[in-house]
Amino acid sequence: MSKKVRWYKRLGPFFKEVRAEVKKVTWPSRNEVYSTTIVVILATIFFGVYLYIMDLIFSYAISNIESLFL
Repeated sequence: MSKKVRWYKRLGPFFKEVRAEVKKVTWPSRNEVYSTTIVVILATIFFGVYLYIMDLIFSYAISNIESLFL
């Protein structure tokens, strides 16, 4: 039967493994980060405007349908 190791004794090996894995990561270049950030901002603006316009259209349609029955 194996003995259970205390959590504080496992911290050292855990952080060593984390450091080893972080060294394997290929980090994006500054240009890649800049371009993807621009894409995310533009997509957010586009979908925000799109949803706002759709909300206006549906609100107008629902209020007109509602007025037919009231």
